[in-house]
Amino acid sequence: MKKGNNPLFVSVLWHMHQPYYKDPFTGRYRLPWVRLHGLKDYYDTAAILKDFPDIHQTFNLVPSLLKQITDYIDNDASDEYLEVSKVPASELNDGQKIFILSNFFSANHENMIKPLPRYYELLSRRGEAVLKEDIRKTVRYFSTQDYLDLQVFFNLCWFDPIFVEMEPLIKELIKKGRDYTEDEKERLLKKQIETLSLIIPEYKRMKATGQIDITTSPFYHPILPLLYDTNSARRAMPGVNMPHNSFSHPEDVKRQVRMAVEYHESLFGSKPSGMWPSEGSVSQEIIDIIKAEGIKWIATDEGILEKSLNTSLRDYAGAKDGRQALYKPYSLSNGLKIVFRDRVLSDLIGFVYYRRDARSAVNDLIERLYKIKSSLHGDGPFLVSIILDGENPWEYYRNDGRDFLLYLYERLSMEEGIKSVTFTEYMEQYSSELKIENLYSGSWINSNFGVWIGHEEDNLAWDMLGEARNVLSEHSRANPEADLKEAWDSIYAAEGSDWCWWYGDDHTTDTPEVFDELFRNNLMNVYKTIGRDIPARLHLPVLKDYMKAQPMTQVRGFITPEIDGEVSGYYEWMHAACMEAELKGGAMHKAEGLISRLFYGFDKENLYLRLDAGLPLIQISGDMTFSFQFLKPSHIKVEIKSIGEIEAAVFKKVDDEWRFIHSLKTVAINNILEAAIPFSDLYASESDEVAFFLSVMKGNDTLEKWPPRGYISFEVPGESFEDIMWQ
Repeated sequence: MKKGNNPLFVSVLWHMHQPYYKDPFTGRYRLPWVRLHGLKDYYDTAAILKDFPDIHQTFNLVPSLLKQITDYIDNDASDEYLEVSKVPASELNDGQKIFILSNFFSANHENMIKPLPRYYELLSRRGEAVLKEDIRKTVRYFSTQDYLDLQVFFNLCWFDPIFVEMEPLIKELIKKGRDYTEDEKERLLKKQIETLSLIIPEYKRMKATGQIDITTSPFYHPILPLLYDTNSARRAMPGVNMPHNSFSHPEDVKRQVRMAVEYHESLFGSKPSGMWPSEGSVSQEIIDIIKAEGIKWIATDEGILEKSLNTSLRDYAGAKDGRQALYKPYSLSNGLKIVFRDRVLSDLIGFVYYRRDARSAVNDLIERLYKIKSSLHGDGPFLVSIILDGENPWEYYRNDGRDFLLYLYERLSMEEGIKSVTFTEYMEQYSSELKIENLYSGSWINSNFGVWIGHEEDNLAWDMLGEARNVLSEHSRANPEADLKEAWDSIYAAEGSDWCWWYGDDHTTDTPEVFDELFRNNLMNVYKTIGRDIPARLHLPVLKDYMKAQPMTQVRGFITPEIDGEVSGYYEWMHAACMEAELKGGAMHKAEGLISRLFYGFDKENLYLRLDAGLPLIQISGDMTFSFQFLKPSHIKVEIKSIGEIEAAVFKKVDDEWRFIHSLKTVAINNILEAAIPFSDLYASESDEVAFFLSVMKGNDTLEKWPPRGYISFEVPGESFEDIMWQ
């Protein structure tokens, strides 16, 4: 059908983004979601449009996402989940089996697991909701074939229905349904990388036809207004708790935007016209920087428009009040164009319509568009902006949202009163006289930055980021010829919004510790790259719940072991606390590390430490340093080395430098390592909290940390300690 003379223009922007999962120390990806969403969402969301040439859409592809996709394709990148998937099922150790049972059901149970009966059978056997500490007990109830099938199912269920139709291997494996072979698994994993290689060429092809526009976001997805000045958070939240030190680096705003534009141009052959600032976060201060990099328009949420105009766009029931303010682009004070998402329509697709059948949901959306059209009067044309996450909603829809999208595009192709356009197409054809002189500071969430700043954990992260950046800046000024690209890339990655998304109490995830570690590892890599001592607090979680590690057994009484590097008697360490290696799975699970157990205990005068390993420590410790760092009550470090003979020393941190205090003689390394450290060396008195952790170092590299997260904590005992323990 021909379009009507006065259609309502509708622009949809699908925002494609994943956090930057690459660990700077290992080069491996800590989580698999770029790879798996690449099978399920990125290719087909664009490819599905080929049958609907009248439907024009915008895809916002975040550069750090594209960088990860190309890393899998071009550089044989891997992630922990992929590495465990590759291990022959007959060779899996207990740690890897625990990892599989803990993580290989991480898919929507209703829409991705239940349609595969054998997969659902295995889930039911493990339990749909199970505590991680209970999974260890279930390992023996699964056979080698069970684990092999799980390896296949987890990597199979993420393939989009379009690949089920077009790829014989995927169709064959789904039809077979169970009892997979190692060869079939290997072919499936190879097919994943082949599938990822289709994504960017498909976007290039469709962009060349003019059916889609591709926009960008700042490279590592930072909150630009907070990079410019964290104090901008106070405009929307005057009473917010702020970090100890303000963070204000407009130059980083410029760098994140410029890197994005340059990377986009290198992939797609031209600069992007538009930008979705990360999380729709905007402020008046950043718009000149964005425009200077060639961006012609940006987008954010309707709440920012309300605040900028100091008006209300909706009545109490959420209906339009007829003022029409939302449905046209605006010009900002510097000429940069801006559009505002219709929050209701965007959120219906993102969070609501999956509960309805596809036809009912699409009919509702079309009806709402016509209601908007009928409410608009005066000078047209008008533009409805629908902007939402382009990947995460679909696992909640039946058939991965394919039915919904097919019917939606079919309806839009037929409707005379609605025309689908890209934002760039609309703005190139139609001008708008509407202006905003002072853009409000906020994001798409509550029109403020409360998700990313204000909570104790968020603020600590900003302070750690600022400190590392200051150190790098000072080093750069002192060493103008040094190649510091790796260090600066780690800073820019740490500026990403995804870390603070999980800090605080705004959101929950099954893997908060992974995001925490990635944030801190990026900052640690800054210090490592420039040869500086890594601050102790970077070894500790920002997450409060992960700060204090609990040993397997607690201290039950005084001990006074002989410091000889041997277990001299059964009772010598009997009342000490003990931490054992955790079977966490993955290619680097702790059971394969150097240290297998750490003991600690005390009498009234001394702290006693013991390390066990799979082999006599004297045989494997020759080029290693065992560094016990004490955080409370004073910053003390005890370093123990075995180079010919044992060297041990106590250091105290003074003016941010480690100052040698004295050598420590009460240390021995033979089958085990034993050390006695006087509480006086720790500046610790009765009832003081002692907090410490161990780093096993080889040169400047940390091989292991004990505990893996957080620190060990206890109180210095008094005279009555044993009496209390035996009550």
